[in-house]
Amino acid sequence: MRLLIYRLKPFFPERLWSRMTAPYWWWYNRARHQAAAVYDRRLAKSQRELSRFHNIHRGKRCFILGNGPSLKQTDLNLLRNEYTFGMNRIYLLFPALGWVTSYYVSINTLVIEQCSQDISGLTMPRFITWRGRRWLNGEGIYFLDTDYTEPATFSKDIRGRIFEGSTVTYTALQIAFYMGFEEVILVGVDHSFTSKGRPNEAVVSEGDDHNHFSAEYFGKGFKWQLPDLEASEQAYRLAKTAFEKNGRRILDATIGGKLDVFEKVEYQSLFKMDES
Repeated sequence: MRLLIYRLKPFFPERLWSRMTAPYWWWYNRARHQAAAVYDRRLAKSQRELSRFHNIHRGKRCFILGNGPSLKQTDLNLLRNEYTFGMNRIYLLFPALGWVTSYYVSINTLVIEQCSQDISGLTMPRFITWRGRRWLNGEGIYFLDTDYTEPATFSKDIRGRIFEGSTVTYTALQIAFYMGFEEVILVGVDHSFTSKGRPNEAVVSEGDDHNHFSAEYFGKGFKWQLPDLEASEQAYRLAKTAFEKNGRRILDATIGGKLDVFEKVEYQSLFKMDES
């Protein structure tokens, strides 16, 4: 069905096509997963368990680690004793770092399917889209009811529906808000890709990955989706508004990052340096 939709799309005006296919995408991206939750109680169980994270870090700060090449220029040892969120294949960094992030988030079905064994081996609390239930389960895994259908919202309660905003970082921001973090700092969110093509199009990597901190991240043979930077920016603005309305803030400490939604801050200035 999806293949047929993609083949027919060029023959219709964009606005008409969106209206014609909206019911299908609503079913595909949301309704069928909601239906699955009726007979599979894992989502309901996770939603109850998520309550333990509400305001657990009230008034604290945290760092959300993107996976951009700038991480190679960032002194991540400074984050060893900070609260941190890692996403998707961030765990490729763990052996060199000598420490792991406080939390882990993944909502991309392609990543979860291809990396489920790696994700299962992680030990920190892992927040996974309900679509990933087919490949992941067990202690420390919390399923989130995420989707990328309208309406585009910022959820302050992650026990309900969460809008994905075309980037896992947006989901991490919503989790951080629910946990009560007062200040969230982005690191490694380069917001820049060398790969070109239609946003959200699934492609197979033909060689080394130059868009992330490791050539192996989406290395040869890995299937992944091209980014939608414009949609991501729209979601980030929703996050900025939500945080600021609640007296909180999001800062961007990415070295050389191209994102201009959040206030920029120099990374090293965030830490008290030993002058001895």
